[in-house]
Amino acid sequence: MKKIAKYLLVLSFLLSYNIVFAQKSIRLNAGWEFLKQDLGGIWEAVRPVGLGNPESVPLWENVNLPHCVNATDAVDPDVNYYQGPAWYRTKLKIENPYQNGRTILHFEGAGQKTEVYVYTTKVATHLGGYDEWTVDITDAVAAFQKEEVYQKQFKGQVPVSIRTDNSRDLEMIPSDLSDFNVYGGIYRYLNLVYVPPLSVDKMFAKAEVDALGKLSKLNVSGRFYNPTGLKDATIHLKLIDPKGKVVAQQEKKLSNLNGDTELWSLQINKPQLWSTDKPLQYRLQYDLVSSTGSYKSEDKIGFRNINFVEKGPFNLNGNRLLLRGTHRHEDHAGVAAAMSEEMIRTEMQMMKDMGVNFIRLGHYQQSRIVLNLCDSLGILVWEEIPWCRGGLGGETYKQQARNMLTNMIEQHYNHPSIIIWGLGNENDWPGDFAEFDKEKIRTFMKELNGRSHKLDSSRYTAIRRCDFCADIVDVYSPSIWAGWYRGAYTDYKKVSEDEFSKVKRFLHVEWGGDSHAMRHSENPDKALSKIKTGDSADERAGDASLFGGAARISKDGDWSESYITNLIDWHLKEQENMPWLSGSAYWPFKDFSTPVRPDNPVPYMNQKGVVERDFTKKEAYYVFQSYWTDKPMVHIYGHSWPVRWGDEGEEKMVKVYANCTDAELFLNGKSFGVKKRNSQDFPAAGLRWNLPFLKGKNTVTVIAKKGKVIVTDEIRFNYQTEKWTKPTKMTLTKINEEADVATLEVKLFDEAGIQCLDAINWINFGLTGDGKLIDDLGTSSGSRKVQAYNGRAIIKVKLNKGKSVASVKSDSIPTVFITL
Repeated sequence: MKKIAKYLLVLSFLLSYNIVFAQKSIRLNAGWEFLKQDLGGIWEAVRPVGLGNPESVPLWENVNLPHCVNATDAVDPDVNYYQGPAWYRTKLKIENPYQNGRTILHFEGAGQKTEVYVYTTKVATHLGGYDEWTVDITDAVAAFQKEEVYQKQFKGQVPVSIRTDNSRDLEMIPSDLSDFNVYGGIYRYLNLVYVPPLSVDKMFAKAEVDALGKLSKLNVSGRFYNPTGLKDATIHLKLIDPKGKVVAQQEKKLSNLNGDTELWSLQINKPQLWSTDKPLQYRLQYDLVSSTGSYKSEDKIGFRNINFVEKGPFNLNGNRLLLRGTHRHEDHAGVAAAMSEEMIRTEMQMMKDMGVNFIRLGHYQQSRIVLNLCDSLGILVWEEIPWCRGGLGGETYKQQARNMLTNMIEQHYNHPSIIIWGLGNENDWPGDFAEFDKEKIRTFMKELNGRSHKLDSSRYTAIRRCDFCADIVDVYSPSIWAGWYRGAYTDYKKVSEDEFSKVKRFLHVEWGGDSHAMRHSENPDKALSKIKTGDSADERAGDASLFGGAARISKDGDWSESYITNLIDWHLKEQENMPWLSGSAYWPFKDFSTPVRPDNPVPYMNQKGVVERDFTKKEAYYVFQSYWTDKPMVHIYGHSWPVRWGDEGEEKMVKVYANCTDAELFLNGKSFGVKKRNSQDFPAAGLRWNLPFLKGKNTVTVIAKKGKVIVTDEIRFNYQTEKWTKPTKMTLTKINEEADVATLEVKLFDEAGIQCLDAINWINFGLTGDGKLIDDLGTSSGSRKVQAYNGRAIIKVKLNKGKSVASVKSDSIPTVFITL
């Protein structure tokens, strides 16, 4: 009897364990095979294959998810990136702990058209690369398990095959004219989820609070997944405050489990508010109990009051907040869109550390991981659908836009960080259709605007750069690129004031310019003398081109980090004295790949980021920090500038970016005085010194103070006084080797052997032998074809513990080699 009692106790524990944890989500990361082409049919993915037989072709490769079809070819300088079908396959051990439970595949995002098969049965299709979606494979799995091959061929596992397709399609959004890659693959996490026969599909929690933060309301409604048609259930709800205290509880009997159901409405006095400085969140826990089991989960919510003042600034919780923003594309060196959770966390923390309190997610719905981090870090969000460029297509096109707007709002409804739903970007850009009808675009924009407000009346709508639709949405952002595509950066304030006067609510998203990492200039503003100023700074057709048209910095400037830090510095110091400004967002945080910029210094890269595609910080990062952060920091410009140049005895400017009150600068151990920071003293907020460098080696040190805190920084460099002529020869040198990886550097010299420090020649690296170039990363030191920066360029080689010969070519200069 004791044994029976013990057995029943263990069985009871296991059953209760399953009830609590059955609705678990398992990331399906490992055990996948990938094929970068189409199949003749689904049978080719599952047929029995003998080793070496003809059926083993085409050959599959082993991969882990997330995985992007275009992980490397998006920045391959020699090819257009692949746009077409690809396949993934795996075998799953299905162990659903619920009797009559549902087995679901949950896609967090896959691009761009997707088909899902269980064995040879197609169980789902999905259109769109950025919203989440689910596939219930329960019935297909049950049917397959009755077949002989389930045990005989697949040994009790279930074959799942997935076809993704990012082929060009004019009747899809986003347009292939967009300035970013339309990626393919299962590039976000794919989860295997077990749920009981009745579960929660979506929970909508509308949290409202007045501007004074005294009285708040919470309205909760739910949508259930009930494929077997259960009639009755009970839901238990619990609200827990940021300190872990239970604020309120509710139990509700449910007799209608179809459609959206009102579940709870309550008021809370003096709620703890969510803000960018203190992003406090409540937890809404719920337990849905039916005759078939229990479904437990929780959502996080936040109480905050938002207000874009008409003809004025932005207020959060009743106080003005200058939105200090940037942008994010889902893109990273070596993986493209398939960023891991760790990568995403690193990126978002870097933004917060730079002082960001606002982000526009360009130009599509992004991962739930991103939104969760915005909630927890205190970063306000503009999230938008990918109706981007090209014009307006037919009914299929429009229905996809409707669906993606609905999905984005419903899937991210509970995030307190979101303040704006974006309806489009650059919808004034034609090209995909013979017809470009502004009135039809306006009509559809009005439809989306109405849909957004109906789905979510608590948030604003916005678009960027479509002046003929500016009156439709709540918040409008015109195109202002002062100092890059048009005009000089000193035009910024006047142009912004002009645009502000035209609309009800103004928010400036997208400004900045490209910088080729590690390229620096002694005279970065030289090209401004060619530029027409005082006119509109609106980007126009062809301005992004590096060829033809009017003079502009984007074409005629030097693309140096030196210029971009000046441009950013000017914008930030002006924004401190624009009390009517709601805010702005620099474009973008990180360099990203794009098919429409093959001629950039790193081919196929938009290089406007303040960090490179692999998170390497450019100098611009520290300019933002000096204006936007409170934690004491100091940074001398030029950490990646190994050789400066000029005449002997000439005084050269050294700029220091800091948020400290004062700083003292030392050259080769000698003090050149203390200066106080003044944000309106351009450049570098007055923290600049003109110094007489010594020919050869120099060391510059800064000691800065903020209150009782002291911070320091130091750089070392050579000062070259010799003048150079045209580059005629190169050297290729191994400058480092670590962990079987060698770093190679090419330098360009004139006939007299003097390094050409302003040379921007195209450099082409090559390698033969056992090693492998670490290239196709889309970075200044990770591309086999790249423009030189200050007469040099770097690349790394994985040696594979063998022998290789590296080469470097440049037009009209003899090729050089090095044995590794």
